[in-house]
Amino acid sequence: MTNMDNRPDSIEKRYWKYLRQGVSLCAALFFLLLLVASQYPSLVLPLAVSAAYALVVEVADAIAWRKVAAGSPDSMPTFFMAVSGLRFMVALVVMFVYFLLAGKTGKADMGTFILIFALFYVAVLLHHTLFFARRRKKGTRE
Repeated sequence: MTNMDNRPDSIEKRYWKYLRQGVSLCAALFFLLLLVASQYPSLVLPLAVSAAYALVVEVADAIAWRKVAAGSPDSMPTFFMAVSGLRFMVALVVMFVYFLLAGKTGKADMGTFILIFALFYVAVLLHHTLFFARRRKKGTRE
């Protein structure tokens, strides 16, 4: 990336764009699946948990990226690896806690939860990958 991309105003613009896209993606996926959940009420809890996970991950990722990009742009590759690992670890913790609280009682179907959760996980993963891959391409051409 060029020095122009590391200016505070450029970082702020990209931060808000990433945040706006991430929240919009989570909301769109949530409301789309909420339409399906209106026919199948058992989907509401897995949907709410999955949407909360995706939203928290998107916001935390954006905040952390802004701090790293502004303070230490040379460590961005390390940051991207750390975010990927942390995203996965948090996903495992969320699935485990869901299993302990809802799945073990028989009130929830873990297969359904994992499918809905996977949709949100993949959406967050794709958003992160596509957003920063495109930014990286633009940075190398300038």
